[in-house]
Amino acid sequence: MIQNAAPPSLLQRLRLRYKKNEQAFDIAAFVGGFVFDIAMLDRIDAWSTIIQQAVYLLLIAVILMQMFFAEGEPVRDTATMAGPKRWYFEYRTALVHFLLGTLLNLYTLFFFKSASLFVSFAFMLVLAALLVANESKRLKAQFGLSLKFALFGLCLLSFCAGIVPVVVGSIGPFVFLLSMLVGCVPLAVIYRRIHIHAPDRVQQARRQILMPFGLVLVVFLSLYLVRLIPPVPLSLRFIGVYHNVERSEDTFKLSHERPFWRIWENSDQKFLAQPGDRIFVYFRLFSPARFSDQVLMRWYWKDATGKWKLQDSIPIKIIGGREKGFRGYGAKNNYQPGDWKLQVETTDEREIGRVYFDVEMVPQTPRLFEIEVQ
Repeated sequence: MIQNAAPPSLLQRLRLRYKKNEQAFDIAAFVGGFVFDIAMLDRIDAWSTIIQQAVYLLLIAVILMQMFFAEGEPVRDTATMAGPKRWYFEYRTALVHFLLGTLLNLYTLFFFKSASLFVSFAFMLVLAALLVANESKRLKAQFGLSLKFALFGLCLLSFCAGIVPVVVGSIGPFVFLLSMLVGCVPLAVIYRRIHIHAPDRVQQARRQILMPFGLVLVVFLSLYLVRLIPPVPLSLRFIGVYHNVERSEDTFKLSHERPFWRIWENSDQKFLAQPGDRIFVYFRLFSPARFSDQVLMRWYWKDATGKWKLQDSIPIKIIGGREKGFRGYGAKNNYQPGDWKLQVETTDEREIGRVYFDVEMVPQTPRLFEIEVQ
């Protein structure tokens, strides 16, 4: 008598579906990491955030090193393995994608917050190029592990670029170079261990680990030189143009006459200047606790040829730690009508944020300002 085979269990059906759609699951794991971390995002200097990143980087390094040493060896039969070990070998790629996705989401958000859209968008293009390359079947077949080490290197350098300034308490070229040096240490340790314990794999390590990391490092340094690396951990939380800024104890009173219907603006970006008016620009800037540095308020006016001309540069001393950000402002007495912008920049001229506004000269008339308190 022939007995019918038992139908596959739910777990077996899921495993079969994963094997048939591995690439789709990998992409879903990457996206899942992004979505997961949006809910978990905290301050860049929060210990929970720092520890989370360190643990994820360590897990990625361990898994990638295991995959590195397993390359070229016969494929293991997972059916004979115990439960946890079998799950690890079957889903380690998806796990790496999830961890990378979570970290890259963190750095995308941190870098995006730390610069204007133009600067952060340029840096995001580099991230997007690596992510697309990692999901290309052709490139994965030829450079699969190398691309994963490149993404790991990107995450490692991004982690150090954000954490080292938090520890040092300032930013600048020296601090950035120090963060890149710190980011190179784990890869140097890994390569040294391979050189000592597996000398036959040194060439493989140079090809799959050092070269991808070196390329990412060169890209980081190049983007910094052209000022396209956002100035983490600083981030501009708010900026606006006002007719007056008055400090009262622990609050700032901001005077504006923005019509209620200009909902796309948050201040007097259409600045109607009467004789004797001063232009005030107020901003809130996040910086970590125990952070002490300086930023520049740089005023630009667009001339008749359409070029932005620097009119003034005002240094502002910032001190970190306040939850809603350091509050500061600058004022300008001498100005002419036309298009203006103010950029908040680091002392090495990396842009943190900007606001555009238009100045129109009008005759003296009575007016009533609205007061906003921050």
